[in-house]
Amino acid sequence: MYEIIVDSFAGGGGASTGIELAIGRSVDIAINHDPAAIAMHRANHPETKHYCESVWDVDPREVVKGRQVALCWFSPDCKHHSRAKGGKPRDNNVRGLAWVGVRWGATVQPRVIMLENVVEFQEWGPLTADGFPDKKQKGRTFNVFVNALKRQGYKVDWNELTASDYGAPTIRKRFFLIARCDGRPIIWPEPTHGDPESIAVKTGKLNPWHTAAEIIDWSIPCPSIFERKKPLVDKTLRRIARGLWKFIINNPKPFIAPVTWKANDHSGEVVAFLAQYHSETANHEVRGQVLDKPIMTLDTSNRYALVTSHLVKMKGDNIGQPVTNPIQTITAGGLHFGEVRAFLVKYYGTGEGQVLTEPLHTIPTKDRFGLVTIHGQDYQIVDIGMRMLEPHELFAAQGFPSNYIIDRDADGKAYPKSAQVARCGNSVPPPFAEHLVRVNLPELCPGSGSAISFERYKQTAPGQLAFSM
Repeated sequence: MYEIIVDSFAGGGGASTGIELAIGRSVDIAINHDPAAIAMHRANHPETKHYCESVWDVDPREVVKGRQVALCWFSPDCKHHSRAKGGKPRDNNVRGLAWVGVRWGATVQPRVIMLENVVEFQEWGPLTADGFPDKKQKGRTFNVFVNALKRQGYKVDWNELTASDYGAPTIRKRFFLIARCDGRPIIWPEPTHGDPESIAVKTGKLNPWHTAAEIIDWSIPCPSIFERKKPLVDKTLRRIARGLWKFIINNPKPFIAPVTWKANDHSGEVVAFLAQYHSETANHEVRGQVLDKPIMTLDTSNRYALVTSHLVKMKGDNIGQPVTNPIQTITAGGLHFGEVRAFLVKYYGTGEGQVLTEPLHTIPTKDRFGLVTIHGQDYQIVDIGMRMLEPHELFAAQGFPSNYIIDRDADGKAYPKSAQVARCGNSVPPPFAEHLVRVNLPELCPGSGSAISFERYKQTAPGQLAFSM
């Protein structure tokens, strides 16, 4: 008997894509109240039946039409559970969207229910009169929710998973709840990827995790911060300076950009890191990362910038100089050397700046500011570039296939970058859904006697789908 799959709170299609990668076909039903989200979903999953309305306005019995539901996936709005909401009041109606899962269980009883949310979902409880979580009742509503599913005949379990463990180049961690009523066990997928330095990777048990460097489109230029028509604001410059000090200058193994990219720009090496545009901590903590690890969690705004430093080899006995001396001759690519040196001096440290005739502040261990040593070879920074990451890079970081459509909807209407980024930040990394479905519903996946399936995300000729048995 043919069983259907439903993706509620479908968004731009992250969970649907992961499910499709597992079972080899589109989900049957997708539900979301946002027309823009449904439009992106339609562009990538045209075979799916779409409902653009509130999840509460959709009657499960009318949608199912008597068919058995193998899986119903829920990704209810997480903002009013997340600590990222900060000091703002919560909305009980938004926090309660997960109850729609119990409604589906009570009316059409899917064999398997999967729910994804932030890890704080487990703390779901009543709100105080002023709209904030009641710390004395933390987790009370969550327990009621779990018991409601159990009363409908479901066995329930939950866990926290990290996307980089399953092949996505992001450390995004999420809460997952699985409920099933078919008597089969709930299974949590074993990690497939890990730290390259771990024993599991070195012995071949796991693949090395995918890194932020892999999602960077190195064909895109990274313009100099010194040649902008509108200068960067001081906060951004300080962020860049602190990142340069931590991830490049004071890093024994800075990330070196691919040769194919740097060859089209300056001579010498190009080193890079990611700057993170979240609000700074009180002690001006550096927010950013090197590129040889998975990218940090993405949200609905573009918070990441690629920062590059262009280097030239030190010549002869040239080991740098105090900024109070005349600058030495720079023969290649050194258009900004003096400016870079002054920039680093001014913006590193407390961010208050200093005059260049004084000793460097708060840097007692390295007086050759702007000097980078790579594999024993000394280099000088001669330019600094910066650009924000593009939407297709952010989607790649979430683990979406490279040919996923993000720049237009099903009717060909173009999406602005802000809308693309919003869809990305709200999305479920597809590898989560793929691995959860493979281990819990293997009978639906190709190779288990399933009917013919298509491989939408396998690279083929334009407009064609690959098919497999």
